[in-house]
Amino acid sequence: MKTRNIKQVVKPQPAHFVGDGFRVHNFIPSMPNMNMQQMDPFIMFDYNSKYTFGPSEIPRGVGVHTHKGFETVTIAYKGRVEHGDSSGGGGIIGEGDVQWMTAASGVLHKEFHETEWSKTGGEFQMVQLWVNLKREDKKGPAKYQAIEHDKMAKYTLPNGEGVIEVIAGDYNGTKGTASTFSPIHMYNLKAKVGTSTNFSFPSGYTTLLLVLEGEVKVNGTVVATDHVAHMEREGEEFTVEVTKDAVVLVISGEPLNEPIAHYGPFVMNTTDELVQAVDDFNSGKFGDLA
Repeated sequence: MKTRNIKQVVKPQPAHFVGDGFRVHNFIPSMPNMNMQQMDPFIMFDYNSKYTFGPSEIPRGVGVHTHKGFETVTIAYKGRVEHGDSSGGGGIIGEGDVQWMTAASGVLHKEFHETEWSKTGGEFQMVQLWVNLKREDKKGPAKYQAIEHDKMAKYTLPNGEGVIEVIAGDYNGTKGTASTFSPIHMYNLKAKVGTSTNFSFPSGYTTLLLVLEGEVKVNGTVVATDHVAHMEREGEEFTVEVTKDAVVLVISGEPLNEPIAHYGPFVMNTTDELVQAVDDFNSGKFGDLA
């Protein structure tokens, strides 16, 4: 197999708040060479690096808002989030849990710090990724998947040096819990210093690694905490060597290669479809959510 090389190592830009509960660095679509078309099927990538929130009787977060035409994937590393949507999905995302929400033909959604956690506050660290849907899947019903950490598929690395948590796709035969509309691999690599792990994805896939803890070398290139390694699409294999105990999010997906028309929380294929999405939202077709 051919080596997949690093295209660029991207440092986090200054953070901004989404609502009052999520302090995020945006990698997709704002960073160079990382717009929606270049990162297909991944169309948005927000990273709430470690941040300490003080106690609050009123939970911080984002009130009712809409999504249509894609999926939101929220991964909790520190802190707890309470959420719900107009299709009936919802619950609490605890540390290590994943929320995979398919907006498809349209939902209303809200997400806040979990009520009891909010009263004491604490360290908060999360990722939210938007995954695009094919044209036909944008018309489907909304769907919700809650992936609890203790039920997540796990591949144990040799000699007890760490674990790969498989959220979606598979790693060496260990298959993730999440069902996806297009081929997606999504892992958490949690490994000790000195560990060397090989990854392989089909040539042509869009591939990213975010270092949440520690430091790694990807094919010999250093990638520090809170930095992203954006891999070339050509080639298959690469090696992650842990130089400081690390937690690394690894994602890879097959591009959809369809036109992208984007307006705020709507991601469709044409401008006419965007206009229709706005009309549908304004006419109440996405349901109700208090």
